[in-house]
Amino acid sequence: MTMPPLRWFARRLSLAALVVFGAANAVFFAFRLLPGDPVRSMLGSTNPTPELVARVRHDLALDEPLAVQYGRFMRGLLTGDLGESFQLQEPVGEVIGGQLWPTVQLAVAALLLALLVSVALAVLTAHRPRARRITSAFELVAASTPAFWTGLLLLALLSFRLRWFPAMGGSDIAALVLPAVTLAAGLVGAFTQVLREELERALEQPFVLTARARGGGETAIRLRHALRHGLIPLITLSGWAVGALFGGAVVVETVFSRQGLGQVAAAAVAGRDLPVVTGVVLVSAVAFALINLAVDVLYRLVDPRIDERSIG
Repeated sequence: MTMPPLRWFARRLSLAALVVFGAANAVFFAFRLLPGDPVRSMLGSTNPTPELVARVRHDLALDEPLAVQYGRFMRGLLTGDLGESFQLQEPVGEVIGGQLWPTVQLAVAALLLALLVSVALAVLTAHRPRARRITSAFELVAASTPAFWTGLLLLALLSFRLRWFPAMGGSDIAALVLPAVTLAAGLVGAFTQVLREELERALEQPFVLTARARGGGETAIRLRHALRHGLIPLITLSGWAVGALFGGAVVVETVFSRQGLGQVAAAAVAGRDLPVVTGVVLVSAVAFALINLAVDVLYRLVDPRIDERSIG
């Protein structure tokens, strides 16, 4: 029996909240279980005085009992107060807010590019052995090449040699192209292979034979009939890709000297800036939870027959 839409959505929203809660707990306890003194790690190799260490420990509430620290952490989480960055001396919300948009731009551009290229390749090569052999080599190379190596190759060819795109930094569309292509390349290989398998399976179904008997063109049949049946696995992979995009953004933003959340996360982890690391993890968890909620909604839109039992 299919669950009513409102109840289904409320349940999915509750699961998303549990994901964020679990991520918050994980980051809270992980940094307190790491070996060494986090305060001295944050202060670096400056040989800080005991007074400075004690003051920083007090500012971060690390001198309180663990239960008190946890209560303050959860209270701040519920009120949106993530504290202040020790390294930057700014509220964590401002640090993340100032760098979030460039990373969102990069992730969205890469995901859309990967989806467009994958759909085009899958539609053009499904049940066409010669075309499939040609694109399979590209898909294998794209899926197995590390992002930093792809970025360096694109920089060497399209920036340094041909000078079509800026090499470093920048905030315009031209500066977004190479980072987005670098992030999208790895996804194209996985997306195309999965979607093509589903398309080939759909093209063997009776409804395709019926459409052909009615005089429908091959391209129209693939786009209007078969593609819809192949979208479910692609939607699933798109939800998974959000995590890959956020992880890859750290490398890509470094290679292209691009501002963004990845650079902030890398610097915060290196300096054990606990409030900033916590904020980045929570933002990533919220994004992951919301994207997966959107994926579940798309399931029902693409195929209304999918019910609570078939998608968990």
